Amino acid sequence: MFGFFKQKSYLGIDIGSGGMKLVELRLEKKRPVLFTYGLTSDKQDVHKFKNVQDQNIDNLLQKGDKVENIGIADDRFTDFQIEKYSNTIKSLCKASKIISKSAVVSLPVSSVFHAVVTLPIVKKEELDHIVKAEVRKLLPMPLEEMALDFQVLKGSETDKNQRVLVNAVSHKLIEFYSKVFSRSGLALEALEPESTALTRCLMGRDQAVAMIIDIGSERTNFFIIDQGSPITHQSIESGGDKIDRILQNILAVDAGFVERIKYDLFDFLPTGNNNILSEQKWLDILMPVIDPILKEIDVSLEMYLRQTGNEGKRPEKIILTGGMSLMPFLAKYIESKFKIKCYVGDAWARVVYQDGLKPVLRQIAPRMSVAIGLAMRSMVQ
Repeated sequence: MFGFFKQKSYLGIDIGSGGMKLVELRLEKKRPVLFTYGLTSDKQDVHKFKNVQDQNIDNLLQKGDKVENIGIADDRFTDFQIEKYSNTIKSLCKASKIISKSAVVSLPVSSVFHAVVTLPIVKKEELDHIVKAEVRKLLPMPLEEMALDFQVLKGSETDKNQRVLVNAVSHKLIEFYSKVFSRSGLALEALEPESTALTRCLMGRDQAVAMIIDIGSERTNFFIIDQGSPITHQSIESGGDKIDRILQNILAVDAGFVERIKYDLFDFLPTGNNNILSEQKWLDILMPVIDPILKEIDVSLEMYLRQTGNEGKRPEKIILTGGMSLMPFLAKYIESKFKIKCYVGDAWARVVYQDGLKPVLRQIAPRMSVAIGLAMRSMVQ
């Protein structure tokens, strides 16, 4: 028993707009094993932090238009926000009975600047200076106010140029997370973009070109993955909250009942053993949510194909995740529209767990993808 508790554990915490999720894993026989997990359904406002210098952001958000690389956090973090987040983390960790003393934590897509830049091939010692000089012209705020991370993407030996994947995040946001986790009693091991965690969880070592669509409560994010790296990021303000409002209007029920009714419908409709709501009627009802997703798939594909070196490429599959990815008939509908294999990703596919947990883990799996990927970070490097 004492040897068991000495085992190293790995904790991932996903702070999403629809709640916090955590997963703690252990490594046994080179396989990630589930130790504990936990989640809340309380709304979080971390996705709403944005750069006050951009006067067009509020208009874009109100219209529900596509927002790309503008959600950089500003310095309006209050002590109340820090206390609220740290208390939620402490409560969730206590309820889940974690043993880890540090955590890998997600950065929301809306707070990360993301770009792929094409540069001449230079010596490694020169690359840092050249990347910073190039990216400085693209960043929405001074480079000195942001933490920058980049990696050179794989190319062929005959390439005259190299593509560099760049992610940047505000120092203010890093400071906010550091204060939150300091008060919660956990060391902040690393901050990682949601896209990276999702790729690790849902694709593992798969090098195929794929699209991951993460349908959350407030936003839907689109990532194209190439050779194990997220190449494009797109985001729209549409998700589960919009579905809730549609069902609430149709059923004329209080908001508190909608969440339960929604998941009952998700379980009931795909069986086909009912005459209450046909596939086409369901799709018609949710078209205000589905149609923007279809349009954004088109935009993401076009953006990817326009990038140097991607001419003629096309994703082999589309993987759905996030709480709303279980919408009945959605995967089938997307597959029929784009002629690309589409399915809901199994977040637990690379994790060992007890068979008795399978029913409940399967139900929450789409919500846990980011947290699982975060927990696996140090296990696969």
